Amino acid sequence: MTNQAPIPVIVNGAAGKMGREVIKAVAQAPDLNLVGAIDHSLEHQDKDAGELAGLSEPLEVPISNQLEPMLGYVAGDRQSPPGVIVDFTHPDSVYDNIRSAIAYGIRPVIGTTGLSPEQIQDLADFADKASTGCLIIPNFSIGMVLLQQAAIAASKYFDHVEIIELHHNQKADAPSGTAIQTAQLLGELGKTFNPALVEETEKLPGARGSIADEGIRIHSVRLPGLIAHQEVIFGAAGQIYTLRHDTSDRACYMPGVLLAIRKILALKSLVYGLEKIL
Repeated sequence: MTNQAPIPVIVNGAAGKMGREVIKAVAQAPDLNLVGAIDHSLEHQDKDAGELAGLSEPLEVPISNQLEPMLGYVAGDRQSPPGVIVDFTHPDSVYDNIRSAIAYGIRPVIGTTGLSPEQIQDLADFADKASTGCLIIPNFSIGMVLLQQAAIAASKYFDHVEIIELHHNQKADAPSGTAIQTAQLLGELGKTFNPALVEETEKLPGARGSIADEGIRIHSVRLPGLIAHQEVIFGAAGQIYTLRHDTSDRACYMPGVLLAIRKILALKSLVYGLEKIL
């Protein structure tokens, strides 16, 4: 431990399932200080963030729906290290949240997916101009990073691959950001996958999934009872090679979230993907 003051952390989407996990993880980290909990759900306004997250003791941090005043408050505290905002909200609002945070000099750690490539590029340009770190992490699980690295290794030997991602039915975007990122990583290897052997006809539109980079198909499943799961399936004559990652508890993401909060203070630009900071 050092004598440096704890890093101030705002959690946006604090009443959501991921937001509550982040609150617990931040509260239990001695080098972090939860200073704000933002959520637009009216039923949770003014509740104590710690009690809402299931902690045994209140944190004396009330849930608020006022993001900009909280960003201004943290930005104005010159006695603490630069602030960090962890965002697990909604694809419709996350772009504006990130721009606002960067404008105040608050470092965004983003777990919300659904940003378009154009939005990500615009945010990268904005972060560069502000010399402010920004992390967009489609998946905070170390296991998912390992799956992606194994998929990259396997892709050298297989020409056919498809991705299946399975999530709970409250997820707003499809395909998942993790599946898109996995396809992007494979697409960067300089080869095109799934060469056509027949002229396919979809009797129902979308039956063969969406086509991502370099001919890679992604299939999305949404069902209650799921959390977050992904399969990368490689095929060749006489064999199938399947890589799969299953999430059984959202606590598995917290080591990655805490790592991102600690690493972002040294960044001066936007970084995409947990593997870039491991």
